[in-house]
Parts: sequence; C-alpha cells; structure tokens
Amino acid sequence: MSETLRRVQTLVLRENVRVSDHGFDELRKDGILPSEAIAGVVTAKLIEDYPDRARGPSVLTLQRDANGRPIHVVWAIPAGEAGPAVLVTAYRPDLALWDEEFERRKTT
Repeated sequence: MSETLRRVQTLVLRENVRVSDHGFDELRKDGILPSEAIAGVVTAKLIEDYPDRARGPSVLTLQRDANGRPIHVVWAIPAGEAGPAVLVTAYRPDLALWDEEFERRKTT
C-alpha cells in the first residue's frame, strides 16, 4: 500500500478531513455525496500515487458510492503538514478514458 494512501486513510478515520471548494463543485456535478466519498476511502484502491508533489503528497483512488458505482477521488495532504486529508476532486470515470475496471488510463 502507498504510504500516502495509508496516511490519508488514518486522517479520515480520525475525522481530520476537509473537502476543497473544487471538490464540492465536482461532487455536486457528478451527483456524489461528500459522505460517500469520505467513507469510501477506507476501502479505496490505489490508482496513482504522487508522493513527491510540490503541493503535498496525493493519490488518485478508485472508490465506490453507496450503489456500488465507481468514483475516482483525488486525496492530498498539504505539503509540510500532518493533516488534514483533503478531498481535492471526485468524479465518475469515463469508459472512453479508462479501462473497464477504471484502473488504467487508455492510451490514444
């Protein structure tokens, strides 16, 4: 498991979590409840890991909503900080861009 994802999960379980303004906008646009995205991080599957990102480590995860539909969620931890876990954005992955498991980007 990714160290970044482990840290994000720990922060969320401690309720040390924040949803960015952009995150709220994207959640609303795709009909995803913030509570579902937050709760889903516990069973999230790592898709991409960005441990050395300048703004702080982040991960792209595959999660499921309450109806089992896939969602991608980008989580981050601010650079130089211990928390919070920040839900940066979330969206419903597009089969035109992702494989049928929503785990690998399609190449053009």
